[in-house]
Amino acid sequence: MCKISYKKISLLAGAMTLIWFAAPIYQFLAYEGKVPMWFPTDIAAPDTYPQTTAFSAHPQSTAALALLAQQREKIHAPAMSAAVAVDGKIIWAGAVGWENIEQQTPATDSTQFRIGSTSKAVTATLLAKFVQDGKIDLDKPISHYIADLPNPQWRNITPRQLASHSSGLPDYLDNYGDLWGMHYLFKLDKRYTSVRESLEVFDDTALLFTPGSQFHYTSFNTVLQSVVLESVADEPFLSAMRNNIFTPLGMNATGAEYELSQPNSLATFYWNKDGKHPAFRVWQKVDLSHRLAGGGFISTPSDMAMLGSAWLNDDFIAPQTRALFWQPQQLSDGSINPQNYALGWRWAEYDDGNGIIKNANHGGVSRGSQSWLMVIPERNMVVAVMINANVEEFWDFGQVSMPLARLFF
Repeated sequence: MCKISYKKISLLAGAMTLIWFAAPIYQFLAYEGKVPMWFPTDIAAPDTYPQTTAFSAHPQSTAALALLAQQREKIHAPAMSAAVAVDGKIIWAGAVGWENIEQQTPATDSTQFRIGSTSKAVTATLLAKFVQDGKIDLDKPISHYIADLPNPQWRNITPRQLASHSSGLPDYLDNYGDLWGMHYLFKLDKRYTSVRESLEVFDDTALLFTPGSQFHYTSFNTVLQSVVLESVADEPFLSAMRNNIFTPLGMNATGAEYELSQPNSLATFYWNKDGKHPAFRVWQKVDLSHRLAGGGFISTPSDMAMLGSAWLNDDFIAPQTRALFWQPQQLSDGSINPQNYALGWRWAEYDDGNGIIKNANHGGVSRGSQSWLMVIPERNMVVAVMINANVEEFWDFGQVSMPLARLFF
């Protein structure tokens, strides 16, 4: 009998472990277009792209659909969907393209998309309500709300620092201190039904800087913030979102992707190398429950338009709360952070060549999906746009919101 030496067994086991650990990283890089995909299946681009709207009677409906169709073609997305709200009501919503190419299912205003980091503005709405009700003090350490924090370096971080990305928490690629967490973040197949449990993906990593001293954008801030919100609400985070935000605002299409049952209206998400590959490939199956509050929600443009409209409703978000949450935040040296980031929102003054549009906004990029939400207080208007693919430059997708908004001025 041929005997295999202990050394060879150890080397083989080590090699297999390395492959097992590295495979998710390779897959991540493949969808980033950095390395070739394993056994890809191309789906030919359709010959036609349908257009749907329930607001065809609106005088600007044809022009709005034409704008979406032009932008969808420009960025080579399977579908683009949008909604516009004025004075708290959806005045137009429509979609162009395919919810699912293979099944020839047209996208509609009911098609749900992954909204990525637009989730941060959704979660900030619950934070604003709790601040408004006196349940949370933005400048009290989070240890006041969570007694058993898993990382002692988090004790003196405040809700304000979490909401403004000045806590010092790492980003996904800075998470070197938590190798198992890094593995889960690349593999994206672990289900977290508890936001507290999802802290495991980064709770062993040291802070990058003293809280409040610098700006470092990361969804980990909002994940930890959701644990604070859950503790204050004394109920699971997702239940608190439903009871305080989704149900009161009629946001029936917003929630966690893992709760969906079949059949549903979730878009199929596609890869096409940021719009540069002529065909489409179905995005690998992923579980984003570890980042629910900061990048894991699904929704529709209409639901996001209702959320934005709630921020313009003084009975839901008081004017002083709105002003507080849309004020770009200062660092400890007195300077405004480099992204003009407020609390769960960005504040911007865009000049699109036709004048300045002052707005609170948040964009989101997810696996095979992108989202943009823009609130224009001077017009009492909200615009939301989504696609089921990715582009290389975010604004190549989001810029359609400007001419779309002006159609309804």
